[in-house]
Amino acid sequence: MSVRRAAAVGASALLVASGTLLAAVPASAQAPAAAPAAVAKPVPPKGKVVSRLPLSIRERPAQAAKYLGALKPGTVVELACKKHGSNVDGNDLWYLLGNGKPGYVAARYVQNLSPVPLCK
Repeated sequence: MSVRRAAAVGASALLVASGTLLAAVPASAQAPAAAPAAVAKPVPPKGKVVSRLPLSIRERPAQAAKYLGALKPGTVVELACKKHGSNVDGNDLWYLLGNGKPGYVAARYVQNLSPVPLCK
């Protein structure tokens, strides 16, 4: 055996013994890297307008508060939270509209499509 070949065999044996040879495995043979876990966005609560007439949007949770507009019956809206306010047909809860829309709507005329937290 030539000196070069003996040196190469000796070096190979040393690499195998130290585990360094494992790093020489082709990239295609390595296990695929795990994809970063997707962070699920919380789904905002929603409600459906169940009044027969357009539902008034108010500046505060009260019937006497400034009128800001209305929602058509059947409209599905995002809700930020619920708050106690003036009583509307036996229900004193009002929903603060979500998705950057200003105003409150009487919960008496909105069907929950998902749980709505209390306002802080």
